[in-house]
Amino acid sequence: MRGADAIVKALEDEGVKNIFGIPGGAIIEVYDALYDSGINHILTRHEQAAVHAADGYARASGKVGVAFATSGPGATNTVTGIATAYMDSSPIIVMTGQVPRSLIGNDAFQEADITGITMPVTKHNYIVTNPSELLHIIKEAFYIASTGRPGPVLIDVPKDVTVAEVEYNYPKKISIPGYKPKTKGHPKQVKRAAELIMESERPVILAGGGIILSNASEELIRFAELIPAFVVTTLMGKGAFPENHPLCLGFVGMHGSKYANYALTECDLVIAIGTRFSDRTTGRVDNFAPYAKIIHIDIDPAEIGKNVRVDVPIVGDAKEVLKDILKIIKYKKRKEWEDKISQWRRKYPLRYKNDGKLKPQYVIEKIFTIEPDTIVTTEVGQNQMWAAQYFKTKYPRQFISSGGLGTMGFGFPAAIGAQMAFPDKNVVDVAGDGSFLMNIQELATCVDFNIPVKVAIMNNQFLGMVRQWQELFYKERYSATCLRCKELRFDKIAEGFGGVGMVVEKPTEVEETLREAFEIRDAPVVIDFRVERLENVFPMVPAGAGLNQIIDG
Repeated sequence: MRGADAIVKALEDEGVKNIFGIPGGAIIEVYDALYDSGINHILTRHEQAAVHAADGYARASGKVGVAFATSGPGATNTVTGIATAYMDSSPIIVMTGQVPRSLIGNDAFQEADITGITMPVTKHNYIVTNPSELLHIIKEAFYIASTGRPGPVLIDVPKDVTVAEVEYNYPKKISIPGYKPKTKGHPKQVKRAAELIMESERPVILAGGGIILSNASEELIRFAELIPAFVVTTLMGKGAFPENHPLCLGFVGMHGSKYANYALTECDLVIAIGTRFSDRTTGRVDNFAPYAKIIHIDIDPAEIGKNVRVDVPIVGDAKEVLKDILKIIKYKKRKEWEDKISQWRRKYPLRYKNDGKLKPQYVIEKIFTIEPDTIVTTEVGQNQMWAAQYFKTKYPRQFISSGGLGTMGFGFPAAIGAQMAFPDKNVVDVAGDGSFLMNIQELATCVDFNIPVKVAIMNNQFLGMVRQWQELFYKERYSATCLRCKELRFDKIAEGFGGVGMVVEKPTEVEETLREAFEIRDAPVVIDFRVERLENVFPMVPAGAGLNQIIDG
């Protein structure tokens, strides 16, 4: 069969149900083959959005997301989406068309060295130089993307490979010399970790996104309850532990709660699982958990000891390591530590001023109250942090956000991907007006495919997080952060695309509008919440400060 037909059949054999992308000359043969397949193709309006949608699909479903793009500008438009997935360890396959092999290196029309460009931001990438290797490469790509520490894999396919004749013999299994992800923790290290846990009086579990990626949330709950230990999460770990659980302190770091940050600062043992200790989590590293020994469990050995000192390193899959530790630890009462945490919780709750104005925190609280099972994606900035603080996740993969790269414009197309993964659920993109404008064209995609994503815009007419920094640290010199879009009607823009638009200006309008929006199941809904313009995100750890130097504002 044609190489293009082999590609589509291989994707079918991998169980791919949805592909996000945009066709072009170099990949047109693959789209021709796709025409007769059972795979659903979602035509996005920008390649960056296609990759974000595949990413959102992967994060919501736990399956590998797939995106297509043509050569040249189509391929280069995918780079931000690939880098976003790479930073957050999201398993996606990006397949790009390429000029024919005979023209590579000749500056042909729409030629770009996309494998070279994306090498720093992919887990692995390929250019198919021999049609006979095509199927093996696809099988390898899915295996690499989804095993060990997941990540994006790019396959660049020259156009003449898509028309070449290949024998379809798709591999059932794959073995890659030199790539053998380690899942079981070393027994001696597991035993030492258990000893430290039993010796500690003030333990805290720091749960990262690796818990979610390894499907280890049930083991984490049993682990926390057995020690017992309070749990703080990274932004990417939000959802790994139910936030209504009495042991959950919520997310920690720059905009985490005071009590979570204090717990991590005053503890005598940090049990870090599936986290890379990013600067937004640790604050000033030399002030991080100064009284604590640190156990670090991670499937990627490169992350252990990279950012913070580690006393007991354990390389392995979070689920497998937790199972092993659970066999050898026992319950130990730690009343003094529990009382201390309870005092901090009472003294330093998350709060905002209720002065009759429309506050973004109130909007997000109402979203949770009305639809607690909804999947939430976020853009990046103040809206993201408010969502992390006030939307209390109940289960893994419920909260989807760009953590590592911090990509504005991520949330809306990611919501499209999540909605395709779970068509019967409500999916809400908590957005800022600045971020939403970056991929607003995907309203056309939603209308075209009847994708009922809800977009809740916290419209403060600013690039809000940068403005907040300018207010606090740059003497209110608001350089290039005022969007001046008071007259911009997001509701009318949504209607212009064929969707539904709503405007909310008063707190009393919030609940009724949200309930009305959640009832709409055949079109995108954009709600323009005209929130208090100068509202800031607090608590906040200033850049370069320790977690215990958090300010309330």
